Amino acid sequence: MIAFISGPVAALAPDAAVVEVGGVGMAVQCTPGTLAALRVGEHARLAVSLVVREDSLTLYGFADDDERQVFELLQTASGVGPRLAQAMLAMHRPDALRRAVAQGDEKALTAVPGIGRRGAQRLLLELAGRLGEPTGTAATGSPAGTAAPPPWSKQLHAALVGLGYAPREAEEAIAAVTPQVEAAAADGVAPSVSALLRAALRTLNRAR
Repeated sequence: MIAFISGPVAALAPDAAVVEVGGVGMAVQCTPGTLAALRVGEHARLAVSLVVREDSLTLYGFADDDERQVFELLQTASGVGPRLAQAMLAMHRPDALRRAVAQGDEKALTAVPGIGRRGAQRLLLELAGRLGEPTGTAATGSPAGTAAPPPWSKQLHAALVGLGYAPREAEEAIAAVTPQVEAAAADGVAPSVSALLRAALRTLNRAR
């Protein structure tokens, strides 16, 4: 089993990174939050999980061992494959998922693209007791009178800055895709950070 990879970051894409290990470029599927902490040319250490399929070998990369462990535990629930487990971690940090399961927070799970109400109910039942207790403290609230940015906005901003765009460019791209999010919300569809990242990149490319 491959537990982690370590080496310089050779390339970054919206949903993956290439890390050079012993002269070989290892393509690793990552969440936007993990990619945001990487920089091309800089050294990186990623905890990884190798998913073996009949026609493919895919490495999924994580910021730490805890995130990788939760990724693997999520897949013990029926109907949860690596893509859905990664989508859950793209939307929620490990402790947030632990709290959601412990508190039976159906709404937190339906915020993940691909999980409906019935699926969330089933996951809450199957994952109960599997993820363990939250290891950190709950996030503090926003100052009075201010609204915290939605999770998709923070993740998209971090991903764009991680890809080399200036914070102001990231904010403008987020503003450009916000109508898309609002339209999806009106239909009861949660935003997909990966899809929004692709849309934001198209906006930025047109502006250059």
